[in-house]
Amino acid sequence: MLLAAAVAACSSSPAEPKREQPIDPRATGLAEGFGTMDRLVEAARREGALNLVGVPRDWVNFGAVMDRFTGHYGIRINVAEPKASSHREIEIAKAARPQDAPDVFDLGLDVAAANAERFAPYRVAAWQDVPDGVKDLGGRWYGAYGGYMSIGYDPRKVKEPRTFADLLRPGYAVALAGDPLRTAAAFHGVMAASLRNGTPEAKRGVELFARLKKSGAFSKPSKANTLVDWDYVNAAKAAQTAGDDRPAWKVVVPKDAALASYYVQAINKKAPHPAAARLWEEFLFGDEAQNLLLKGFARPVRMEALEMKGALDRQAAARMPAVPGRPVMLTIPQYDAGRTYLKSTWATAVG
Repeated sequence: MLLAAAVAACSSSPAEPKREQPIDPRATGLAEGFGTMDRLVEAARREGALNLVGVPRDWVNFGAVMDRFTGHYGIRINVAEPKASSHREIEIAKAARPQDAPDVFDLGLDVAAANAERFAPYRVAAWQDVPDGVKDLGGRWYGAYGGYMSIGYDPRKVKEPRTFADLLRPGYAVALAGDPLRTAAAFHGVMAASLRNGTPEAKRGVELFARLKKSGAFSKPSKANTLVDWDYVNAAKAAQTAGDDRPAWKVVVPKDAALASYYVQAINKKAPHPAAARLWEEFLFGDEAQNLLLKGFARPVRMEALEMKGALDRQAAARMPAVPGRPVMLTIPQYDAGRTYLKSTWATAVG
Protein backbone atom coordinates (compact mmCIF):
# COMPACT_ATOMS: atom_id res chain seq x y z
CA MET A 1 0.00 0.00 0.00
CA LEU A 2 1.12 3.48 -0.78
CA LEU A 3 0.92 4.87 2.75
CA ALA A 4 4.16 6.74 3.11
CA ALA A 5 2.95 9.83 4.91
CA ALA A 6 -0.20 9.03 6.87
CA VAL A 7 -2.97 6.48 7.34
CA ALA A 8 -6.27 7.49 5.83
CA ALA A 9 -9.49 7.41 7.81
CA CYS A 10 -11.41 4.83 5.83
CA SER A 11 -14.99 5.47 4.81
CA SER A 12 -16.95 3.85 2.01
CA SER A 13 -17.38 5.54 -1.36
CA PRO A 14 -19.53 4.35 -4.28
CA ALA A 15 -18.23 3.34 -7.69
CA GLU A 16 -19.55 6.64 -8.96
CA PRO A 17 -21.20 9.33 -6.83
CA LYS A 18 -24.66 8.47 -5.52
CA ARG A 19 -27.60 10.45 -6.81
CA GLU A 20 -28.73 13.33 -4.61
CA GLN A 21 -25.66 12.92 -2.39
CA PRO A 22 -24.99 16.34 -0.78
CA ILE A 23 -21.61 17.76 -1.60
CA ASP A 24 -19.36 18.39 1.39
CA PRO A 25 -20.44 21.80 2.69
CA ARG A 26 -16.83 22.60 3.61
CA ALA A 27 -15.91 22.61 -0.07
CA THR A 28 -15.41 26.06 -1.47
CA GLY A 29 -15.07 27.47 -4.96
CA LEU A 30 -18.23 25.79 -6.24
CA ALA A 31 -20.33 27.67 -8.75
CA GLU A 32 -23.90 28.25 -7.56
CA GLY A 33 -26.35 25.47 -8.23
CA PHE A 34 -24.04 22.47 -7.58
CA GLY A 35 -25.63 21.56 -4.25
CA THR A 36 -26.27 17.88 -5.06
CA MET A 37 -24.81 15.29 -7.43
CA ASP A 38 -27.91 15.55 -9.62
CA ARG A 39 -27.29 19.26 -10.07
CA LEU A 40 -23.58 18.78 -10.61
CA VAL A 41 -24.17 16.14 -13.29
CA GLU A 42 -26.81 18.30 -14.97
CA ALA A 43 -24.51 21.34 -15.02
CA ALA A 44 -21.56 19.30 -16.31
CA ARG A 45 -23.65 17.85 -19.12
CA ARG A 46 -24.72 21.34 -20.14
CA GLU A 47 -21.06 22.34 -20.34
CA GLY A 48 -20.50 19.28 -22.52
CA ALA A 49 -16.70 19.16 -22.35
CA LEU A 50 -13.75 18.68 -20.02
CA ASN A 51 -10.25 20.02 -20.67
CA LEU A 52 -7.37 17.92 -19.30
CA VAL A 53 -3.64 18.46 -19.72
CA GLY A 54 -0.57 16.24 -19.49
CA VAL A 55 -2.46 12.93 -19.29
CA PRO A 56 -1.66 10.38 -22.06
CA ARG A 57 -4.28 7.71 -22.71
CA ASP A 58 -1.64 5.00 -22.26
CA TRP A 59 -0.55 6.38 -18.86
CA VAL A 60 -1.67 4.07 -15.98
CA ASN A 61 -4.84 3.14 -17.93
CA PHE A 62 -6.15 6.71 -18.16
CA GLY A 63 -7.63 5.93 -21.58
CA ALA A 64 -10.07 3.51 -19.97
CA VAL A 65 -10.88 6.03 -17.22
CA MET A 66 -11.62 8.74 -19.79
CA ASP A 67 -13.79 6.41 -21.87
CA ARG A 68 -15.83 5.35 -18.83
CA PHE A 69 -16.35 8.97 -17.78
CA THR A 70 -17.55 9.94 -21.25
CA GLY A 71 -19.72 6.81 -21.40
CA HIS A 72 -21.36 7.58 -18.06
CA TYR A 73 -21.99 11.28 -18.62
CA GLY A 74 -21.71 11.98 -22.35
CA ILE A 75 -19.04 14.64 -21.74
CA ARG A 76 -16.31 15.09 -24.36
CA ILE A 77 -12.73 15.09 -23.07
CA ASN A 78 -10.04 17.25 -24.66
CA VAL A 79 -6.41 16.60 -23.70
CA ALA A 80 -3.76 19.27 -24.32
CA GLU A 81 -0.15 18.10 -24.66
CA PRO A 82 -0.67 14.61 -23.24
CA LYS A 83 3.03 14.20 -22.37
CA ALA A 84 3.49 17.60 -20.75
CA SER A 85 5.46 17.67 -17.50
CA SER A 86 3.94 19.11 -14.34
CA HIS A 87 5.80 22.38 -14.81
CA ARG A 88 4.69 22.51 -18.43
CA GLU A 89 1.04 22.06 -17.38
CA ILE A 90 1.25 25.27 -15.39
CA GLU A 91 2.86 27.09 -18.33
CA ILE A 92 0.09 25.89 -20.65
CA ALA A 93 -2.56 27.20 -18.28
CA LYS A 94 -0.89 30.60 -18.08
CA ALA A 95 -0.75 30.94 -21.88
CA ALA A 96 -4.11 29.40 -22.82
CA ARG A 97 -7.14 31.31 -24.06
CA PRO A 98 -9.90 31.27 -21.40
CA GLN A 99 -12.00 28.68 -23.26
CA ASP A 100 -8.98 26.40 -23.82
CA ALA A 101 -7.52 26.50 -20.31
CA PRO A 102 -7.21 23.21 -18.42
CA ASP A 103 -10.12 22.42 -16.12
CA VAL A 104 -8.07 19.98 -14.07
CA PHE A 105 -4.34 19.47 -13.48
CA ASP A 106 -2.50 16.18 -12.90
CA LEU A 107 0.69 17.21 -11.11
CA GLY A 108 3.63 16.16 -9.03
CA LEU A 109 3.06 17.00 -5.39
CA ASP A 110 5.86 19.57 -5.27
CA VAL A 111 4.54 21.48 -8.29
CA ALA A 112 1.02 21.43 -6.87
CA ALA A 113 2.18 22.78 -3.52
CA ALA A 114 4.13 25.57 -5.24
CA ASN A 115 1.13 26.65 -7.31
CA ALA A 116 -1.69 26.18 -4.80
CA GLU A 117 -2.99 29.72 -5.33
CA ARG A 118 -4.02 28.75 -8.88
CA PHE A 119 -6.44 26.04 -7.70
CA ALA A 120 -10.07 26.09 -6.61
CA PRO A 121 -10.68 24.33 -3.26
CA TYR A 122 -12.91 21.27 -3.54
CA ARG A 123 -13.25 18.18 -1.35
CA VAL A 124 -14.42 15.05 -3.15
CA ALA A 125 -16.90 12.70 -1.48
CA ALA A 126 -14.05 10.26 -0.73
CA TRP A 127 -11.99 12.98 0.97
CA GLN A 128 -11.53 11.04 4.21
CA ASP A 129 -9.94 8.14 2.32
CA VAL A 130 -7.04 10.33 1.17
CA PRO A 131 -4.13 10.40 3.66
CA ASP A 132 -3.54 13.84 5.16
CA GLY A 133 0.09 13.76 4.07
CA VAL A 134 -0.83 13.80 0.38
CA LYS A 135 -3.52 16.46 0.33
CA ASP A 136 -3.85 20.15 1.01
CA LEU A 137 -6.19 20.35 3.98
CA GLY A 138 -7.85 23.34 2.33
CA GLY A 139 -8.89 21.13 -0.58
CA ARG A 140 -6.77 22.78 -3.26
CA TRP A 141 -4.96 19.58 -4.30
CA TYR A 142 -5.03 15.90 -3.30
CA GLY A 143 -3.21 12.71 -4.25
CA ALA A 144 -5.02 10.38 -6.65
CA TYR A 145 -2.51 7.64 -7.55
CA GLY A 146 1.17 6.87 -7.28
CA GLY A 147 3.88 4.29 -7.09
CA TYR A 148 7.41 3.42 -6.02
CA MET A 149 10.74 4.01 -7.68
CA SER A 150 11.85 0.67 -9.07
CA ILE A 151 14.49 -1.10 -11.11
CA GLY A 152 13.33 -2.82 -14.27
CA TYR A 153 15.78 -5.28 -15.80
CA ASP A 154 16.21 -7.89 -18.53
CA PRO A 155 16.61 -11.23 -16.66
CA ARG A 156 18.10 -12.81 -19.77
CA LYS A 157 21.11 -10.51 -19.47
CA VAL A 158 21.57 -9.61 -15.80
CA LYS A 159 20.74 -10.98 -12.36
CA GLU A 160 18.05 -9.42 -10.23
CA PRO A 161 19.41 -6.26 -8.56
CA ARG A 162 18.17 -6.16 -4.98
CA THR A 163 19.72 -2.79 -4.12
CA PHE A 164 20.95 0.25 -6.02
CA ALA A 165 24.50 -0.73 -5.06
CA ASP A 166 24.06 -3.94 -7.08
CA LEU A 167 23.94 -1.82 -10.24
CA LEU A 168 27.68 -1.19 -9.84
CA ARG A 169 28.41 -4.84 -10.54
CA PRO A 170 29.63 -5.86 -14.02
CA GLY A 171 27.05 -6.44 -16.75
CA TYR A 172 24.48 -3.77 -15.94
CA ALA A 173 23.74 -1.06 -18.51
CA VAL A 174 21.69 1.38 -16.44
CA ALA A 175 19.40 4.17 -17.64
CA LEU A 176 17.26 6.80 -15.96
CA ALA A 177 13.87 7.79 -17.35
CA GLY A 178 15.17 11.08 -18.71
CA ASP A 179 17.22 14.01 -17.43
CA PRO A 180 16.88 14.37 -13.62
CA LEU A 181 17.09 18.15 -14.01
CA ARG A 182 13.92 18.12 -16.13
CA THR A 183 12.08 14.82 -15.56
CA ALA A 184 10.38 13.96 -12.27
CA ALA A 185 10.88 10.20 -12.71
CA ALA A 186 14.62 10.60 -13.28
CA PHE A 187 14.97 13.01 -10.36
CA HIS A 188 13.20 10.53 -8.06
CA GLY A 189 15.47 7.77 -9.39
CA VAL A 190 18.54 9.68 -8.21
CA MET A 191 16.88 10.46 -4.89
CA ALA A 192 15.87 6.82 -4.37
CA ALA A 193 19.48 5.80 -4.92
CA SER A 194 20.46 8.35 -2.27
CA LEU A 195 18.36 6.86 0.54
CA ARG A 196 20.06 5.54 3.65
CA ASN A 197 17.91 4.36 6.56
CA GLY A 198 14.95 6.28 5.12
CA THR A 199 16.83 9.56 4.73
CA PRO A 200 17.66 11.04 1.31
CA GLU A 201 20.90 12.85 0.58
CA ALA A 202 21.21 13.89 -3.05
CA LYS A 203 25.02 13.71 -2.93
CA ARG A 204 24.88 9.92 -2.50
CA GLY A 205 22.61 9.50 -5.51
CA VAL A 206 24.76 11.68 -7.74
CA GLU A 207 27.87 9.78 -6.65
CA LEU A 208 26.32 6.42 -7.58
CA PHE A 209 25.42 7.56 -11.09
CA ALA A 210 28.79 9.27 -11.47
CA ARG A 211 30.44 5.89 -10.75
CA LEU A 212 28.18 4.24 -13.32
CA LYS A 213 29.13 6.93 -15.82
CA LYS A 214 32.85 6.50 -15.15
CA SER A 215 32.65 2.71 -15.59
CA GLY A 216 30.66 3.03 -18.83
CA ALA A 217 27.55 1.45 -17.29
CA PHE A 218 25.38 4.58 -17.47
CA SER A 219 23.39 4.16 -20.66
CA LYS A 220 20.68 5.60 -22.85
CA PRO A 221 17.26 3.89 -22.34
CA SER A 222 17.37 2.45 -25.87
CA LYS A 223 20.60 0.59 -25.08
CA ALA A 224 20.00 -0.27 -21.43
CA ASN A 225 19.26 -3.65 -19.90
CA THR A 226 18.26 -1.94 -16.65
CA LEU A 227 15.91 1.03 -16.19
CA VAL A 228 15.34 3.07 -13.03
CA ASP A 229 11.74 4.29 -13.27
CA TRP A 230 8.39 4.17 -11.49
CA ASP A 231 7.13 0.68 -10.75
CA TYR A 232 3.95 1.25 -12.77
CA VAL A 233 6.07 1.93 -15.87
CA ASN A 234 8.37 -1.05 -15.36
CA ALA A 235 5.49 -3.33 -14.30
CA ALA A 236 3.49 -2.48 -17.43
CA LYS A 237 6.53 -3.35 -19.54
CA ALA A 238 7.07 -6.58 -17.60
CA ALA A 239 3.43 -7.61 -18.10
CA GLN A 240 3.94 -7.74 -21.86
CA THR A 241 6.12 -10.88 -21.59
CA ALA A 242 5.12 -12.18 -18.15
CA GLY A 243 3.70 -15.43 -19.53
CA ASP A 244 6.70 -16.28 -21.69
CA ASP A 245 9.15 -19.05 -20.84
CA ARG A 246 11.89 -16.44 -20.74
CA PRO A 247 10.32 -13.09 -19.86
CA ALA A 248 12.18 -10.12 -21.31
CA TRP A 249 11.56 -7.77 -18.40
CA LYS A 250 11.09 -7.94 -14.64
CA VAL A 251 10.74 -5.30 -11.95
CA VAL A 252 11.92 -4.98 -8.36
CA VAL A 253 11.53 -2.29 -5.71
CA PRO A 254 14.96 -2.11 -3.99
CA LYS A 255 14.83 -3.35 -0.42
CA ASP A 256 16.78 -0.38 0.89
CA ALA A 257 15.00 2.35 -1.10
CA ALA A 258 11.20 2.19 -1.14
CA LEU A 259 10.70 5.76 -2.38
CA ALA A 260 7.04 6.58 -3.03
CA SER A 261 5.36 9.50 -4.75
CA TYR A 262 1.81 10.55 -5.65
CA TYR A 263 0.41 12.44 -8.58
CA VAL A 264 -2.16 14.91 -7.32
CA GLN A 265 -5.30 16.45 -8.76
CA ALA A 266 -6.18 20.13 -8.71
CA ILE A 267 -9.04 22.15 -10.21
CA ASN A 268 -8.14 25.31 -12.09
CA LYS A 269 -9.63 28.45 -10.51
CA LYS A 270 -10.24 29.65 -14.07
CA ALA A 271 -11.68 26.36 -15.33
CA PRO A 272 -13.89 26.97 -18.39
CA HIS A 273 -15.97 23.92 -17.38
CA PRO A 274 -16.17 24.16 -13.55
CA ALA A 275 -18.96 21.59 -13.15
CA ALA A 276 -17.28 19.02 -15.42
CA ALA A 277 -14.03 19.55 -13.51
CA ARG A 278 -15.66 18.66 -10.20
CA LEU A 279 -17.58 15.75 -11.68
CA TRP A 280 -14.31 14.39 -13.10
CA GLU A 281 -12.75 14.50 -9.66
CA GLU A 282 -15.72 12.72 -8.09
CA PHE A 283 -15.46 10.02 -10.74
CA LEU A 284 -11.67 9.70 -10.54
CA PHE A 285 -11.79 9.10 -6.78
CA GLY A 286 -14.70 6.63 -7.01
CA ASP A 287 -14.23 2.86 -6.75
CA GLU A 288 -14.51 2.19 -10.48
CA ALA A 289 -11.86 4.65 -11.63
CA GLN A 290 -9.50 3.86 -8.74
CA ASN A 291 -9.58 0.19 -9.74
CA LEU A 292 -9.02 1.12 -13.39
CA LEU A 293 -5.86 2.97 -12.36
CA LEU A 294 -4.81 -0.13 -10.41
CA LYS A 295 -5.20 -2.17 -13.60
CA GLY A 296 -2.72 0.28 -15.11
CA PHE A 297 -0.23 -0.69 -12.33
CA ALA A 298 -0.62 2.57 -10.41
CA ARG A 299 -1.43 2.38 -6.72
CA PRO A 300 -4.71 4.24 -6.15
CA VAL A 301 -4.75 6.57 -3.18
CA ARG A 302 -7.90 4.84 -1.85
CA MET A 303 -6.34 1.36 -2.07
CA GLU A 304 -6.62 0.67 1.66
CA ALA A 305 -10.22 1.88 1.80
CA LEU A 306 -11.15 -0.22 -1.22
CA GLU A 307 -9.64 -3.32 0.41
CA MET A 308 -11.40 -2.73 3.72
CA LYS A 309 -14.81 -2.43 2.05
CA GLY A 310 -14.21 -5.44 -0.23
CA ALA A 311 -14.19 -3.35 -3.40
CA LEU A 312 -10.52 -3.76 -4.36
CA ASP A 313 -9.71 -5.51 -7.65
CA ARG A 314 -7.62 -8.24 -6.04
CA GLN A 315 -6.45 -9.71 -9.33
CA ALA A 316 -5.01 -6.36 -10.37
CA ALA A 317 -3.50 -5.81 -6.92
CA ALA A 318 -1.77 -9.19 -7.02
CA ARG A 319 0.19 -8.13 -10.11
CA MET A 320 1.85 -5.22 -8.31
CA PRO A 321 5.55 -5.48 -7.41
CA ALA A 322 6.27 -6.30 -3.77
CA VAL A 323 7.43 -3.40 -1.62
CA PRO A 324 10.00 -4.30 1.05
CA GLY A 325 10.74 -2.05 3.97
CA ARG A 326 9.05 1.12 5.11
CA PRO A 327 7.88 3.55 2.40
CA VAL A 328 9.50 6.98 2.21
CA MET A 329 8.13 10.13 0.62
CA LEU A 330 10.17 13.25 -0.01
CA THR A 331 9.12 16.33 1.92
CA ILE A 332 8.96 19.66 0.10
CA PRO A 333 12.25 20.80 1.76
CA GLN A 334 13.86 17.54 0.60
CA TYR A 335 12.58 18.14 -2.94
CA ASP A 336 14.07 21.62 -2.88
CA ALA A 337 17.40 20.53 -1.41
CA GLY A 338 17.71 17.68 -3.90
CA ARG A 339 16.97 19.84 -6.91
CA THR A 340 19.35 22.54 -5.76
CA TYR A 341 22.16 20.01 -5.35
CA LEU A 342 21.53 18.37 -8.73
CA LYS A 343 21.48 21.73 -10.51
CA SER A 344 24.94 22.50 -9.19
CA THR A 345 26.54 19.06 -9.65
CA TRP A 346 24.78 16.78 -12.14
CA ALA A 347 26.13 18.23 -15.38
CA THR A 348 29.72 18.07 -14.15
CA ALA A 349 29.53 14.74 -12.33
CA VAL A 350 27.36 12.77 -14.76
CA GLY A 351 26.36 14.96 -17.72
